Amino acid sequence: QVQLVESGGGLVQAGGSLRLSCVASGRTVSMYRMGWFRQGPGKEREFVAAISRYGGSTHYADSVKGRFTISRDNAKNTVYLQMNSLKPEDTAVYYCAAETTYGSTWVEKNFGFWGQGTQVTVSS
Repeated sequence: QVQLVESGGGLVQAGGSLRLSCVASGRTVSMYRMGWFRQGPGKEREFVAAISRYGGSTHYADSVKGRFTISRDNAKNTVYLQMNSLKPEDTAVYYCAAETTYGSTWVEKNFGFWGQGTQVTVSS
């Protein structure tokens, strides 16, 4: 079992930056590929970014590529999402998740452990 706790969300103006953190407990986070997902108002939850177990490979949704950076510090059992050049359409609850079923695509059903989410609001 893995418990995930996100933090770092908040209200920011368009063009600003935020850094989200996800701290894991229960099992070492290096056992899992990790991902960030988000759910905007009235929208389905969507994939944002993912990172391999030791950080050598990262993947991003087209909508955030070049603006967001996922990273991890396994010694601290923590995964990060650095978000720059934020846009109002980035407004969402952001969730950290651990992949428990290996897949070739980043889909929710492959992620068995989830945090409670942190709200990010970008004002125009």
